[in-house]
Amino acid sequence: MRKIHYGILGCAVGLLFACATPESDFRVYKQSDGSIGVHAPKSAMDSEAQELAEAECKKLGKRTATLIENRKTFNDRFPLSYTYSCR
Repeated sequence: MRKIHYGILGCAVGLLFACATPESDFRVYKQSDGSIGVHAPKSAMDSEAQELAEAECKKLGKRTATLIENRKTFNDRFPLSYTYSCR
């Protein structure tokens, strides 16, 4: 009986991992002042961050995203940070 319970539990856990959404290389977030922040990996292109910011701005009803600031961070996973203003 225990083997059946462990088998069902193993299938459930396997199913959860199989259906999980893969992690993105970028993190997009809205800041309290209304601007959009994008954390990017080292291999990212500026145009990729721009596209993500524009997509987020369109969700907010704006047309374009204008780069305000880009900087390097001490985060190993996301060493580049961009800030965009939606217009």
